[in-house]
Amino acid sequence: MGQDHIGILLNSSMYRGIPQRKTGQESIANYEEAARANGFIPCFLRLGDMDVGKNSSIAYVRDGCDYLRMTIPTPKVIHNRALYRDASTHRKIRSLVSQGISIFNVNNRYGKNVIHRLLQEDPRLKQYLPATAEVTSASLSRMMAKYDDLILKPARGSVGEGIMRLQRDNLGWKITYPSKARREWTSERIGRESFPTRFQRQYRRTPYLIQERIPLAEYEARPLDLRVTVQRGAFGAWGITGMYVKIAPENSFLSNIGKGGRPFPVQLLNECIPARLVPDALYHVKTLSLSIACHLSARLPLLADLGIDIGLTQAGQPYFIECNGRDQRYGFRKAGLTEIWKETYQRPMDFARYLYDHAGQYELQGEV
Repeated sequence: MGQDHIGILLNSSMYRGIPQRKTGQESIANYEEAARANGFIPCFLRLGDMDVGKNSSIAYVRDGCDYLRMTIPTPKVIHNRALYRDASTHRKIRSLVSQGISIFNVNNRYGKNVIHRLLQEDPRLKQYLPATAEVTSASLSRMMAKYDDLILKPARGSVGEGIMRLQRDNLGWKITYPSKARREWTSERIGRESFPTRFQRQYRRTPYLIQERIPLAEYEARPLDLRVTVQRGAFGAWGITGMYVKIAPENSFLSNIGKGGRPFPVQLLNECIPARLVPDALYHVKTLSLSIACHLSARLPLLADLGIDIGLTQAGQPYFIECNGRDQRYGFRKAGLTEIWKETYQRPMDFARYLYDHAGQYELQGEV
């Protein structure tokens, strides 16, 4: 074909939608444009169609106006946008990597407990972490004795699924959890020593974290945080691609867009915290996010593309909330930040070109 192939690895459900351009929130057109700018032909793959022994893959490749399934040599560089949970898929990915194929963001779903533990290793980052513990009967009692506002969340999970809130007021403790109705919440009173059995079963069945809830800045009485997209680009170094504010819906404490949160440009912060604090707060958020990305990439292999959630207090103090290895980039589009949205696709393709041109010279682990 005269050009280099770049692989974009997708889960089967998204992969099947490529011929009809029905790929949910993932923009195939943005990948095409960003790949072409780097002299690549984008090839959309799924792991089951990759033959490790023959070094070949069946991929969707654009041919004129249509996408056709073609057998091609497995691309030398692949950007992983798929989620894999079973051990066999990870073994196959390791086999591909052992053959010299660079797969970046090879694992994009690390447990929140793993990320928190890694960040605690750095004394400079530790001060930005809310108090956190893995949920046990003992840790629940200890955290409830120390804090009046707590968050319970699954160690693994996304878009706010399974999150609960524990609050103490003049009447005692109450727990708020998702109701069966979509995007609604139910609250009930609990005793400190008599945590409801159904919740005990839940955190015994699924590992949970309990975390101090930071008093977040608010917009019209709705809490907010920031999504910061941090990616490696053309020269292999981490950089801030963009960020936006997420506002929780009414009567909710979650700002996740998948749970009804709304994204806005960062200028909205001028209405949420004292305007004189905003420039320093944003600078602080950027430097913190870069430090987090650099620290994690020194410990987790093939990390190159992160969505980091940072909370801000009314005084402009940032705190780390969580880190997403498969950033849902569409928040920029919803916030009207179309050029930054496109840039979130451009940076990974720039980085892929860097890897392709420096094969064998660059270790995708640690600071550049």
